[in-house]
Amino acid sequence: MTSVLMDIWRSFRSLPLWVQIWVGVILVPVNMSTIFMLLQENGKGWFILTLSMGGMVPNLYLMFKERGFSKAMAFSHLVFWIPLLYFLFIWIGLAMIMVPEDKLFIWHLVILFVVNAISICFDLKDSWQWLKGDRKIAS
Repeated sequence: MTSVLMDIWRSFRSLPLWVQIWVGVILVPVNMSTIFMLLQENGKGWFILTLSMGGMVPNLYLMFKERGFSKAMAFSHLVFWIPLLYFLFIWIGLAMIMVPEDKLFIWHLVILFVVNAISICFDLKDSWQWLKGDRKIAS
């Protein structure tokens, strides 16, 4: 197990520094913050959390199976985060109308939307490259 974790860590560290920062400081923390959405009384928190985590959790399997990071990790983002972006777009508009005083909640939705929209742009490119045969593991 330690060997697999070290391989995954080495693979992560072999990615360009900006990718490491994007993933480790922005993408994962912003999506993990959706755990706090469960505290919302509007009942949509579980849905946001499910779609957000759905984009990340399958990648744990891939990382362990492949012992590192690959472009295949983009697919779960596409499957779960594109619908998430659709619903966030609607809910941001509704929240601005119905609960404009809840600025923290609205900003949380906006940040999640922007971060995942940027990620989807990278994921479209990565998934296309994977489909074209680029299946190497970052090392």
